[in-house]
Amino acid sequence: MIKKLLFTSIALLLLFSRCAMMQTIVKSTFPYTTDLTIPSTSVPGKQYETVAMANSADQDFTKDGNNANKVGEVRIISAKMRAIKPTYFNFGNVISIKIYMSGSDGQDEILVASRNNITADAGNDINLDVEKSDFLDKLVRLPGIRIRMVYVLRNNTAADTNLKLILNLGGDPND
Repeated sequence: MIKKLLFTSIALLLLFSRCAMMQTIVKSTFPYTTDLTIPSTSVPGKQYETVAMANSADQDFTKDGNNANKVGEVRIISAKMRAIKPTYFNFGNVISIKIYMSGSDGQDEILVASRNNITADAGNDINLDVEKSDFLDKLVRLPGIRIRMVYVLRNNTAADTNLKLILNLGGDPND
């Protein structure tokens, strides 16, 4: 009985792993993350930027035999930032943040998330407003994803501040 159930489960898994809906769920499960740093030398009121490469447990949106062609209309679903070091960093020290995504060469950059007028008591993690007007299909199929954060500080930081950016992507099935 257990062997039959196990065999049936494996067969169903193999069957559904090829379908567009399953690929959409799989590709949408793993967020892109990156660590960004605000140097302590940043001056309040002035615009700065920092750049890093993003990673995902399932980065392979290429169409080389992995069924990624069954996923389309990829967009940002949510974007969140949290303080890593120091963990007590208050995002209220920042006035505004803009997050741009591009290929590793920085070309074809797209604004994917932002937050303006951050309140002084924002805390050590914040949700960003996502930009859903652009599809990211071409970008996520590139071998590397570059993230550029543009920010303006409200207050000085005593030390370099390390932040974790989490971008959740979602797509629709291409049948």
